[in-house]
Amino acid sequence: MTTAAEIMHRGAQWIPATETLDRAAQLMARLNVGALPVSDANERLCGIITDRDIVVKCVAKGHDPSKVTCADLAQGTPRWIDADASVDQVLDEMERNRIRRLPVIKNKKLVGIISEADLATHLTDAQIHGFVEKVYATA
Repeated sequence: MTTAAEIMHRGAQWIPATETLDRAAQLMARLNVGALPVSDANERLCGIITDRDIVVKCVAKGHDPSKVTCADLAQGTPRWIDADASVDQVLDEMERNRIRRLPVIKNKKLVGIISEADLATHLTDAQIHGFVEKVYATA
């Protein structure tokens, strides 16, 4: 059985919820990623922030990203998966919630993140097809 830990991108980093969006964008650029898990003061997942969130929900609305925090945009229930979860569980979580990135947690610590690129690299064509149909469906 292939696990989340086997297909994830290792080395994912948190950004504190109190950090500003300009700092989040700088970290994304440095890490060459489009999303960062957001942590609370106890280093617990409280959301995820994407480069698109910064542009659409902050910059496009005329807000100053140096004055808006990650917590201001990290909304909803954060989704994550245990490192020992099966690929089927990963796909179920991503498909059911229609999400494109999934933080991977082990012993309450962030150990990686699974993105569409990770799925494309490790899954069969049939699995990828099912994922795309469910996540990108317009219904």
